[in-house]
Amino acid sequence: MPALTLADLRRYAVSRSLFSPTTLPGALRRLGFIQADPIRAPARAQDLTLRHRVADYRAGDLERRYPRLQVEEDFFVNYGFLTRDLHALMHPRQARHAWDSATKRRAAALLEFIRERGEVHPREVDAYFAHGRVTNYWGGSSNATTHLLDGMHYRGMLRVVRRDSGVRVYAAREHTPHDADPAAQLDALVDVIVGKYAPLPAASLSNLVVTRLPHGVPQWRADVKAALQRAKERLGRTQLDGTTWYWPDGERPASTRHAVSDEVRLLAPFDPIVWDRRRFELMWNWAYRFEAYTPAPKRKLGYYALPLLWRDEVVGWGNLAVSDGQLVPAFGYVAGAPPAGRAFRRALDDELGRMRLFLGL
Repeated sequence: MPALTLADLRRYAVSRSLFSPTTLPGALRRLGFIQADPIRAPARAQDLTLRHRVADYRAGDLERRYPRLQVEEDFFVNYGFLTRDLHALMHPRQARHAWDSATKRRAAALLEFIRERGEVHPREVDAYFAHGRVTNYWGGSSNATTHLLDGMHYRGMLRVVRRDSGVRVYAAREHTPHDADPAAQLDALVDVIVGKYAPLPAASLSNLVVTRLPHGVPQWRADVKAALQRAKERLGRTQLDGTTWYWPDGERPASTRHAVSDEVRLLAPFDPIVWDRRRFELMWNWAYRFEAYTPAPKRKLGYYALPLLWRDEVVGWGNLAVSDGQLVPAFGYVAGAPPAGRAFRRALDDELGRMRLFLGL
């Protein structure tokens, strides 16, 4: 076999992630999980991710169809939407920080209230209990009821049944006991991570497994380093320019079937193709940064810049707005100008047309 090149890995990364559009349940099963973000510019990240992978997808379809899908909102290596099989691997979850006795009593009373009601909106809970306010993680003040509901959801006591104008509506959750092997569960979780983000540089794989995964399974925090070592032994790998890359065993990054089409794609900031900033810089030799929380004067790309993928090259970024029912795009290019030729211009026009349809414009 000829030695792998960075171009091979780039084609492989794009081709395996941008699979042929399928159904929404099929795409969720294939991806395992979708990172969520509340910013809508011009649509939420989860919708921008799914529109490339689900046939005839429209902005908001995931939230509209969520109650009928076999998915859960929860935290994995980031917060988002998980298949129920993946969700079950992490629960029952034991939070890293135990509640004090007063919080346990409030949680027990709240759980009983939710079981009696079936489904509850946070304002119903707050009106009934009036728990007051607590300091949140960002130093401000947030409603204590919301804080407690978040904690109960994280611990698996509650599930999100739907959203009401973006606000989570909860129901009680009952877990089915199982006697699975924790090591096997961890290995399965690692395989989901690799399946989503491959090919992964060694440092990125380590960060995901050792640093981020414990937020989803704090009860196994002491076991993740061993899981990482097992993964490195079973995964496919190569070394290229001093970096070791990993991918699912059995896949062939150099295969000719990993072809890319003459298409332009505007990707979500958290799309699996661009999520890992370390991998991004290795593959495309420039730094993409998510700047929504950067002060405006310091932004270089824009508030919600969408990486602009042409074939298997991220050649720039786009900022999209909707004004008076019209899509208003603005683009920047790494090279200072768009790729030359009619093919790129035509492909960009096609992508903007798909974006208008997705947004319902």
